[in-house]
Amino acid sequence: MDHDVEYASKDSSAEKTEGSGLRGGLAAALFVAGASFVLGGMTSFAQGFLPESLGSFANSASGWTFITAVLIFIAKPRWLLAAVLGAASFVLLTVGYAVVSQMRGLYYNPLMFSVIGVIVGPFVGVAASWLRAQGLRMALGTALLAGIGIGEGIYGLTVVADTTSPVYWTLSIVVGVALLVGSIVRRLRGAVPLIVAVAGTAAVAAAFNVAYSSL
Repeated sequence: MDHDVEYASKDSSAEKTEGSGLRGGLAAALFVAGASFVLGGMTSFAQGFLPESLGSFANSASGWTFITAVLIFIAKPRWLLAAVLGAASFVLLTVGYAVVSQMRGLYYNPLMFSVIGVIVGPFVGVAASWLRAQGLRMALGTALLAGIGIGEGIYGLTVVADTTSPVYWTLSIVVGVALLVGSIVRRLRGAVPLIVAVAGTAAVAAAFNVAYSSL
């Protein structure tokens, strides 16, 4: 084969791969951004029609964390883009909620939770993308997401138990435990990833309670 033809073929393949990656990243960004804004608005309506037992979903950190994680898991962006989309998703969920609440005649200032989303969102985004990995990365992703679910569930059952239904908080714990167990059964192999997943989940749950109680 002529060397010029061979190099041209390699350059063409690289351009196609790069173009495909750019299109895939743009599609993932548009999907996560659009769905986050819409679902954020829907949570405002959800506060009115969800049964009392599940009403806390529309007003909880774990609810939006689960939404962001699921959207990014579906979109399959690379981890760096996932970090950006994690922050964007949290902000757009908050803005969507604020816009729809305003349309309904209710005032909601999105600033505080938007700032929290910019700080926490990248970690949630990376964690969601790492659920498709193996070993230590999957253990870390699992620990963060499972820890948030379990942590807020414990917070709900202990701190605000007198004013909210225990059903959603219990489900949040169940989802967190299911994610941890599922990761261990499916892909986590070796002592270090197992220890990181279990101990990390416990640490995140504890830290969540401390941080949330201080807000």
